[in-house]
Amino acid sequence: MIELAGIIILGILAQWMAWKFKIPAILPLILIGLLVGPIAAEFLSEENVKWIQPVYENGRGLFPGESLFYFVSLAISIILFEGGLTLRMGEIKNVGPAITKLITIGSLVTFFGAAIAAHYVFYLSWEISFLFSALIIVTGPTVITPILRNIPLKKDVSAVLKWEGILIDPIGALVAVLVFEFISVDAGGEYTKTAFIEFGKIVLFGFTFGFTFAHALNFIINRKWVPHYLLNVFALAAVLGVFVLSDVFAHESGLLAVVVMGMVLGNSKSPYLKELLYFKESLSVLLISILFILLAANINFEDLLLIYNWNTAVLFAIVVFVLRPIGVFLSTHGSNLKINEKLFISWVGPRGIVAAGIASLFGLKLAKDGVEGAEFITPLVFMIVLGTVLLNATTARLFAKLAGVFLKSSNGILIVGASKVSRLLGHYLESNGRHVVLIDSNQSNIKKAQDLELEAINTNIYSDTLLDNIELSDVGYLMALTGNPDINKYAINKFGAQFGENGSFRLVSKEEIKDPENTPKEGLFSHTDDYVTLAEVTSKYPSIQEIDLQDREEYESLIEITNKDKDIIPLFLKDADGELHIISNNNTMVDKIKDGWQLVYLGKPIDVEKV
Repeated sequence: MIELAGIIILGILAQWMAWKFKIPAILPLILIGLLVGPIAAEFLSEENVKWIQPVYENGRGLFPGESLFYFVSLAISIILFEGGLTLRMGEIKNVGPAITKLITIGSLVTFFGAAIAAHYVFYLSWEISFLFSALIIVTGPTVITPILRNIPLKKDVSAVLKWEGILIDPIGALVAVLVFEFISVDAGGEYTKTAFIEFGKIVLFGFTFGFTFAHALNFIINRKWVPHYLLNVFALAAVLGVFVLSDVFAHESGLLAVVVMGMVLGNSKSPYLKELLYFKESLSVLLISILFILLAANINFEDLLLIYNWNTAVLFAIVVFVLRPIGVFLSTHGSNLKINEKLFISWVGPRGIVAAGIASLFGLKLAKDGVEGAEFITPLVFMIVLGTVLLNATTARLFAKLAGVFLKSSNGILIVGASKVSRLLGHYLESNGRHVVLIDSNQSNIKKAQDLELEAINTNIYSDTLLDNIELSDVGYLMALTGNPDINKYAINKFGAQFGENGSFRLVSKEEIKDPENTPKEGLFSHTDDYVTLAEVTSKYPSIQEIDLQDREEYESLIEITNKDKDIIPLFLKDADGELHIISNNNTMVDKIKDGWQLVYLGKPIDVEKV
């Protein structure tokens, strides 16, 4: 009981540490597992026993017999299903040629190159070598995001790394599963006609069961045959059921079935898909926390000694410093990415959860079946995972500066709310060279913003998903423009530190307008205009005007006009270089106004003769 509780406590502690220090969770999870497992047995225990013993033996341990193997299989099936849910086939077409090539050409370079390296460096069989190479194809968003979250990068670079991690996760898992199934059909290595037939059965049943039951589950959910409060656990039961059922019809086809099931369901138009994904993400966090401490603790010190040699360093160097750059440069040939940007993408390629998890599962299975060289799979993949995560976590920021992809200033603007007012402002800012992102929980508003070719994200302001969006790393200004004062205040408090380093602003409320002496310093545009005023003016005069300025006196004269005319609302000051400065209640740019500057305002044109 103590060991089981300890795993959960240590797992959640590791997740907290990852959040606190902004590092991939897999790093503290595996390190803790190694500490309480092989390291404790070798150096910290007088009786040479592990503090946490996954397999029951000599009167202690958690899982008797093959129970650990079954638990790992079921946990991995859920994690892979969740990975499949994130893959949208439409996204592969839309993310650009460079990313499409990275998950195809780049994967092939790693697949064949790492297999050749493992075969000739460690003298592993071709089957085990190709399984190793298939396992290290994946990077994954869970390791990419924490590393890049606080590195201001050009949008194209962060987008490539983000989408590569998201899309390659289920694809890499599928390749690894297929290679494993091919090895499993004949553990002796003689691939007879019967062996190929067995492999065909695995592929057939895996794809058939995954495709069929995905549509069946989608049909049941959309018909509302399952009450809402049972929706998530019903889907969980369905995944486990498909995994087991497929395995009954064709041994070892279960993992393939759940990956396909996730992909098919993820590309359906189910209105409950996002809810299912949130639940599976939460469940995956718990399973991953438990799983990787168990798997790392299950490694014996003898397994670590297998790779304690120079061959390991050579293999790591080939994978990281040779294959990754070759794959990136081949995939991005002819793209708009510059040489320094390609170098940075080549440097950042940490392996993640899927690689380590499946490696442990396949290593256990093949070692149990007596496949020669299977004992190398888990330690070698763990070495690649830990090595790449440590390398990138410690050097990515420095390398970004050396390569010249580190943004010196964060001038992007995040607008909370995608109403007509926000869309009008966003379009003007974009046309003046600013990176603008609008967020809203209203899908209709998001669609209208996207129709204007504005970058817009459909998200709930109360969720934490926005904090993980590495494409917002160049954002330095926050503008809360919703009609709800509480939401505006909440947005400033929650996201101001990360997205408002250069300034966080919000619309003032009606109550604040009535008390001008206590107008908040983050008040946006003026202390006399709230959301209702902006919406009314936008409805009557949906255009943004510019008027030339000569000095501060002229600016103040124009402000007097705007104060008297409710159909004119000042927004920005535009300097002689075309740089926009937000007008707020704490405006410090007024004293710098000189000839060549402009006042940018919303509403009807100002009669210049009256100024």
